[in-house]
Amino acid sequence: MRMHDLVCFDMDGVLTCLRSSWHWINLCFDVDNEPTYRAYVNGEIDQPEFMRRDIALWKNVKPDIRISDLIRLFQDMPLTDGIQETVACLKSNGIRCVIVSGGVNLAARMIAEEFGFDDHVADEICSGPDGTLTGEGRMNVDLRNKGANVRNFIEKYGTTKERTVSIGNSFTDIPMFRETGMSIAFNPTDEFTSEAATYVVRSGNIADVLDLILPQEERQSSSKSNPS
Repeated sequence: MRMHDLVCFDMDGVLTCLRSSWHWINLCFDVDNEPTYRAYVNGEIDQPEFMRRDIALWKNVKPDIRISDLIRLFQDMPLTDGIQETVACLKSNGIRCVIVSGGVNLAARMIAEEFGFDDHVADEICSGPDGTLTGEGRMNVDLRNKGANVRNFIEKYGTTKERTVSIGNSFTDIPMFRETGMSIAFNPTDEFTSEAATYVVRSGNIADVLDLILPQEERQSSSKSNPS
């Protein structure tokens, strides 16, 4: 019998080859949000203000920027290898897969729909009826307490902490780790994340976490039975 029912994936740095999906937009518009990032890390501004300042940078470059513009940018966002194999294998063994991210919900939704994740939650970029950005963001994931979102998914899918796995890469994922029976630091960016996790995986392919979540023989049989 399987040991887990639910796997909660961070997105940025785990499913993407990026520091953050917000930063991807900054790169595409060639703007620098380092002062904003430092202000947030130092506790000088909160998360909604962090989002507000990033969006303002984009609007300075393109005042009429729309949601459709961001969707086009995310179509070229670099993703981590092995997502399809990982999700297919887990789901073929009856394990649900969800995304919990402080990144942009547009990116999380695209990844979830493309690879078959069961659910996702991420921060939202607000827009008007015509799709033009309002300049505001909606915080659906508190970066200081991502564990709350994990608990919501545990309750939603009727499982327990002990039967849930979390996968993250940075200190903002540590609250997720505390809410799950198994935690995996995937290419961790700092020693605190490594120390907080049950396991550490350093790899260019997210499918390498499967050896920890599922027995090797079970993973092989599931991948054969589900070639997608």
